Amino acid sequence: MKLPRKTSAVLLALCLTLPSADLLLSPANANVPLVVPAGNRLKIQPTIPTASATRTKAFNRTYEKKFQRILTVLKRESRLIRNIKKVATLYNIDPVHILGAIVGEHTYNYDSLDSAQGYYMKALQYARIPISFQYDGEKVWSFVERPQFNNCRREETSNSRWRCYELIWNTKFMGRRVGGIRYPREPFHRAFFRPMFAGQSFGLGQITPLTALKMNDMVNSISGLPRLSSKDASGLYKTVMDPNKSIHYTAAVLRDAINAYKQVANVDISENPGITSTLYNLGNPWERAISYRNKRRIRPAHLPRENYYGWLINERIEELRAILQ
Repeated sequence: MKLPRKTSAVLLALCLTLPSADLLLSPANANVPLVVPAGNRLKIQPTIPTASATRTKAFNRTYEKKFQRILTVLKRESRLIRNIKKVATLYNIDPVHILGAIVGEHTYNYDSLDSAQGYYMKALQYARIPISFQYDGEKVWSFVERPQFNNCRREETSNSRWRCYELIWNTKFMGRRVGGIRYPREPFHRAFFRPMFAGQSFGLGQITPLTALKMNDMVNSISGLPRLSSKDASGLYKTVMDPNKSIHYTAAVLRDAINAYKQVANVDISENPGITSTLYNLGNPWERAISYRNKRRIRPAHLPRENYYGWLINERIEELRAILQ
């Protein structure tokens, strides 16, 4: 889920400074959602980021080899597939959306382990490591108690609250000197949520700790899993590394993206796994829904387009569906 820093700040500011009524505004005379049909809008796969190509080359792999490897893992994990179907039903989405997110991450951003059990074993290892979410000795849960974040703490959901924290970080702290401390010109999740690891996302669905905290309320209310806490980094890592738990957060991210586009732009993307996978890869679905809505006001028939990640999912959708049989 990668986003240029300036773009992230602008999108977050646009979304979070709009009144709630505007967020829920649908295009004029468009009471029935525009359904995005299955399949790719683009004939050729968009350019794959250099960072992904570099990682893949460094391990002497190809995208096709990585794609086939994660498919092989999923094909022999019948219990996991049954759980994916069950979770998809809870979140009212086609299970192929969950597979799309998982396969995309392991094709472009991460090499899969040999089994789901491997992820669970890693989860146990993470749970034994004394870690915390902090920057320069200040814990994130203490950091967001600063007065700059007062309005954020009034937000009713974990999603809107942590998105607000991101906005304040981007506009008040990132790359600035505040209270004698020079804060890095890095996104919020990189500054506070990678205490001792090279990467920022983990587990079968490559969930970031910040994303898990955003989805906290939805997962708790729909799946009944215990709430995560920014004060318990080890417990959070254990959860997102456990395949049978992390897929609840993957499903929540996908459900949130579908909700965002329907509420903000009156567009139904639930029939196009390539679009939901694209948003899973890029992040910030509510901000992107606003940007798309504004384009659609000028061009009402304009449909959202897949990126390189989502393009692959639509192109190979039958192979993914075969796993669910």
